[in-house]
Amino acid sequence: MVSKSIYYQLVFRIILIAICALLTAFLFFKEHYLLSVILSIVFIGQTYGLIHYVNQTNRKIAYFFDAIKNEDFTLRFPEKLSVKSIEELNHSLNMLNNMIQDIHVKKQAQEQYYQEILRQADIGIFTVNEKGHILYANPTVQDLLNYRPLNHVKQLNQIDPNLYNMFESLEPFESTLYALENERGKKELTLKCTPITIEEKKLLLVIVHDIQKELDDKETDSWVKLIRVLTHEIMNTITPITSISESILKYFKKGNVLSTPEEFGELQIKNSAKGLEVIKEQGNDLMSFVQSYRTFLSVPEPDRELIPAAKILERVRLLLQEYTSGHNITLEVSSEPENLELYIDEKQLTQILLNLGKNAQQALEDQDEGSIVIRAGIEAQGKKYITVTDDGPGISPEMLDEIFVPFFTTKNTGTGIGLSLSKQIMRMHGGSIRVSSNETTTFTLTFQ
Repeated sequence: MVSKSIYYQLVFRIILIAICALLTAFLFFKEHYLLSVILSIVFIGQTYGLIHYVNQTNRKIAYFFDAIKNEDFTLRFPEKLSVKSIEELNHSLNMLNNMIQDIHVKKQAQEQYYQEILRQADIGIFTVNEKGHILYANPTVQDLLNYRPLNHVKQLNQIDPNLYNMFESLEPFESTLYALENERGKKELTLKCTPITIEEKKLLLVIVHDIQKELDDKETDSWVKLIRVLTHEIMNTITPITSISESILKYFKKGNVLSTPEEFGELQIKNSAKGLEVIKEQGNDLMSFVQSYRTFLSVPEPDRELIPAAKILERVRLLLQEYTSGHNITLEVSSEPENLELYIDEKQLTQILLNLGKNAQQALEDQDEGSIVIRAGIEAQGKKYITVTDDGPGISPEMLDEIFVPFFTTKNTGTGIGLSLSKQIMRMHGGSIRVSSNETTTFTLTFQ
């Protein structure tokens, strides 16, 4: 509406100027000099009026944008004027000013909201420009580094020269673990530096996270789980020994008086012999349990070499085939691509895959039929993997957090060392092992 009013005003004024100019020229050539002079004066006045009108409009718009640029929203234009188009322009500029002011206020509120989130965050965050100036640093990062205020990366040199060396080149880097020692003690920090662009300015966003608490919590939780399992296994072994020992002792001692040989009969001798056999078996079981613990703690370093994945999968298939073929279980192995190679200790990885395969076979024992699929491949991120999948009853969510705990087992046989040992071997390979259980159960080995 405003643009049309101004447009009509300009068209009207230009038409009047053109008519006046034509009449002035016509009267001048007709030698009506007096009238041509009068019209010339009118022509000059109309031209001046047009210039003034345009300049007035331009100045209003220029004032408006200068005020917006300087975040000055107090500028107001009069809305009661004799010129309708100017009145409408002023009204529209005032409305636009109010809208921009509302947006600005909302933006400030949103910015304060985000800043409060950053201040309350448990992770440290700061941003660095190309000159090394720290534009923002939340209180958490200043507490973690025990230094405030942080204004430049050179200040990191006063905290720890090695820490400063990481940022001296002002280049982004992947997540890295860093141990920071100061008068407050030692902290395990993870740092990640990511490039970002804001308002065409290149910045580095640095995330600092103290993982010491998480490590302590995980370590405590692991010890609690391990001690619980160890206590359970040891008590299950020792309780029968204690009970049988007390029963046998009654044959040899009544109260505080030892029994004489004449008091022994054939039944007591047989019961004593059977009891001693049970004690021996329980002792052997306890020795096997301790040996398993020693095995877990003394895993040799991997003797790694490049091994074709297809070769090791075929070897595992042959070792598992005898059982699966006799229990109506299909076993499938595949490698994609076929020439995929893994930098591994062949014996150790075979041990892992056999353990996972046998666990899958045992999970399928109560089913009429089942399938086990072992696949090797490469993830989209370029990491190599092997998966072992079965369509058995699955693992309950409660058990998923426990199955990698040493000596934890839900089976009547075995020591419960297999999965924890597999995890230890994968860790020594620089990889990982994880499990998911929904309609099928899948163990995934990921290699660096």
